[in-house]
Amino acid sequence: MADKDTKHWIVDKEKEQLTSNPQVKAAALWITDDEVVAFPTETVYGLGANALSDQAISKIYEAKGRPSDNPLIVHISNQNQLNELVSDIPEQAELLINAFWPGPLTIIFKDKGIVSEKVTAGLSTVAIRMPDHPVALALIESAKLPLAAPSANLSGRPSPTKAEHVLHDLHGRIAGVLDGGSTGIGLESTVIDCTQNPPMILRPGGVTKEQLEEVVGQVAVDAALLAEDQAPKSPGMKYTHYAPEAPLTIIEGTPQFLQSFVDKEKSAGKKVGVLTTEENQQQYDADVVIACGYREDLHTVAQKLYDTLRMFDERSVDVIFSEAFPREGVGEALMNRLSKAASGQMIR
Repeated sequence: MADKDTKHWIVDKEKEQLTSNPQVKAAALWITDDEVVAFPTETVYGLGANALSDQAISKIYEAKGRPSDNPLIVHISNQNQLNELVSDIPEQAELLINAFWPGPLTIIFKDKGIVSEKVTAGLSTVAIRMPDHPVALALIESAKLPLAAPSANLSGRPSPTKAEHVLHDLHGRIAGVLDGGSTGIGLESTVIDCTQNPPMILRPGGVTKEQLEEVVGQVAVDAALLAEDQAPKSPGMKYTHYAPEAPLTIIEGTPQFLQSFVDKEKSAGKKVGVLTTEENQQQYDADVVIACGYREDLHTVAQKLYDTLRMFDERSVDVIFSEAFPREGVGEALMNRLSKAASGQMIR
């Protein structure tokens, strides 16, 4: 399907009046013509298409090579769009909207039946968020449509945090990429289901459980996040994701413990990569050692995770070992994505 002339529009996100920006308007025209356009959000780049159109949504699945039984998140730019798409806004959802929108929080509502059934994958609910990125909001405003938008990568690959990642995976497969520079948070949004009480986290992300509970009190966690043998109910969590080309194993223990696995693979003639942090970078003797942010600030690790996984691909390593990270705060989302990239391979 690599037959499209994929446009690359560069946009300065700091400029005001982005809705009248020629590049944004050009991208919006493709959206209204049921084509697929990648755009930056504060989390990762999204692959946007008209959420009301079966034809447009089919093109998302085709471009990504993604199974069509995996629901998509709808991105909106204003409250009116939300009211049009959902049948009910529970009080707890209202509190979360006031606290975290625009921002990296996806809320699951009862679906009114307006969006394409290909977006909801046949479920009676719809996942919606309002991104906190001027280019994303301007595109949605210009298109005058809600946009269904999974991450803008080939299915299974690390999510894109730069336009170049999108072009690497999807050039020739989509209409264009709105390039607004690197994204900020680096991990996808938190997904919380507000159709049940207490609300339930279906995917950890940029808003932590502790932050949510400050606003609405008790919050449950999907059992599938805690048990590898259960299928998660959240968009973007049903299949193996975020994986680099080389097999990845997480090692929980000292740098010396991790080094012992590196030595074993090197003695077998393999090119070995290590994912670590700035604090521990000098501790390892491997072919490729990449510091992915600072252990003392896990937000920096989250921000660089997907970019780092793609760097190992560029360096053509045969096997990757990663340090484990604390699961407090954003560390919960970080370890969730790292575990999925490793297909659950973890040694303690």
